[in-house]
Formats: sequence, structure tokens, C-alpha cells
Amino acid sequence: MALELKNTLQPDVGLSPQQRKLNRLIDKIEQQQLELKQWQQAQEQIQQYTRQTLMPVYQELHAVLFQQLEQLWKHLHEAEFSKAEATQLDVKIQYLAAYLKNSQSLSRQQTEIIDDIYNYYQQHIEHTQARKNRKQSAEEIELFFDEENNSEQIASEDFEEWDSEKYSQTREQAKLKRQQEKLEQATKLAEQSLKTVYLKIAATIHPDREPDESKKVEKTELLQRANEAYAAQDLFYLLKLQIQIEQNRGTSQKGLSAEQMKFYQLALDLQSQKLDDQIEEIIQSLSWNKKAYIGKVKITDLYKQVDADTSAMKKQLKGEKERLKYMKKMSGVEMLMENGVL
Repeated sequence: MALELKNTLQPDVGLSPQQRKLNRLIDKIEQQQLELKQWQQAQEQIQQYTRQTLMPVYQELHAVLFQQLEQLWKHLHEAEFSKAEATQLDVKIQYLAAYLKNSQSLSRQQTEIIDDIYNYYQQHIEHTQARKNRKQSAEEIELFFDEENNSEQIASEDFEEWDSEKYSQTREQAKLKRQQEKLEQATKLAEQSLKTVYLKIAATIHPDREPDESKKVEKTELLQRANEAYAAQDLFYLLKLQIQIEQNRGTSQKGLSAEQMKFYQLALDLQSQKLDDQIEEIIQSLSWNKKAYIGKVKITDLYKQVDADTSAMKKQLKGEKERLKYMKKMSGVEMLMENGVL
């Protein structure tokens, strides 16, 4: 039996603004549910397409970059370089180690090598930063005792900057607090709506009080569906079930009261947002390069993005292979550094 929530409202002619708004929200949720189902069905297909199309190129690229890392690390410790050249090598090696650190396509042995190199540079950075901090502290002490330093003016400027920043932070915190309170209110209303509708359905059906066996079976099935919807916190489905039951009893002509519509509007708004979040979560999980999409995203857009990413990665792979040829020899590394393309 088709469940039409909008049947409980009057025909479009003569609808109040609140009724029309609820109708639009009902249409939106039904469309969101359809879209979510389509995305769920497409999710595995897009993942499979990505594994077949992009992953082989990704794995080969990481293998080539690891070879570059090994070659440069070897040259750094075996050859003589000027300070400027050594700095260039350090920057490149550190970049490669950071880039490959979380790679899922390299062996355990390769990952251990990457971690060792990465940790070496992290320790170097921490040591350098500690030296800078000590130097900065000494300069600050010297500046503090400098009689020519206009400390009052600096303090005033610093306070004004701090005060402005503090004001902005306070406003932002207040805004976030209002949003959180609004969300908590909507969540509470949704929970109340769920319980209200569920209890009304349960009280209306009461299979145990039905003497007719065939109707008792039907009511038991309806109550089971209500139990499942309540457990899943699916207010939308519970409302549709309530309408079906009212239609069967011939009481749906009364429709929803203004108070009911206001109550359900807030709760359904929250359910609509949850559906949007579910769809967005799937899209983000399928977005290889974590690209921020503008506007409505279609399933075909992600296939196109996989193709575009694969094409760009193939181009990068070709360039990195060529670069690796030069890196295998010391003369090639020097040439790359001279031309600024290391």
C-alpha cells in the first residue's frame, strides 16, 4: 500500500503558508531518501572503478617517489655538497618523506625507511626551533630592559589588538552556542515527536484487542513496522504509517492541526538535515582528492573526477620517472639542482 503523507493535508487550493511549507518539506525528504538510496547503490561501483582506474597509477607513482627518496638520501650521505645544495636536498627529501608517510601502497620495509627519514627531520626541526626560542627569549629580555623602548605605546597597541581579537572570539563563541542550542532543541523536539506518533499508533492499533484474526495479523504487522521505524528514529516513516492507519479508519479528512504541523515541521527539518549529512558523507568518502564541490553533486561528477585525477596522476608519473633517471647519478642530481627542478 502506498504511503502518502501529504494526503492528510487539504488540496493545494486554500492551503495555509504553514501547510504549504510542510508539503514542500515532505517532497524534499522523499527526494532526499531517493537520492541517498541512489548514492548508497553507486558507492561500491565508484569505489570499484577507482580501484581499477586510479589505484594502479597511484601505486606506481608512490613506488617511483620512494625510489627518488632512496637515491637522494644515499647521495646526501655519500657525496660532498655546498651548504645551499645540501639545503635543497634536505627540503626535497623531507617533502618526499612527509608525502609518502601515510602511503597505503608501499611495503612494511619501505614504510619503516620512510618513518626513519621523516623522524630524523622532525627531530632536526624541533632542535632548530628550540635554539630559535632560546635566542628569541634572550632578545626579549634585552628589549625589556632597553630604556629607549616605548613600552607604554607598545603595550597599548598590543592590548587594542588583543581586545579586538577577544571580541571577535566572543561573538563567534556566542554564535556557535546559539546554533548548538537550536540543534539541541530540534533534537529534543524530534525525540518528542517520535514518541508521540509512536504511542498514538500503538494506542490506535492494539492488535491484542482485535477479535478478527485476519485484521489482528494486519495490525500486528503494522505495529512491527512502527517498532522498526521507532528504533531507527525515522519520524518521517512513522508519520506516513500514522496517515495510512487514519486512512484505513476513515479519519484522515481532519488532517493535521496547526499545532501538529508546527511540531512536525521542526522535527522533519532535523531529519532532512540528517539525510543531507548522510549524502555528503558518502560523497566525501568517494572524493579521492578531497575536492570541495560547489552546488549539487551528481554521481556522474565523481566518475569524471576519477578520470581527471587519473589523467593528472599519469602526467605526474611520467615526469617523476624522467626525474628519477637523473637522480640515479650524482651528475644528474647536480643538473636538476642547477635548473631548480629537483
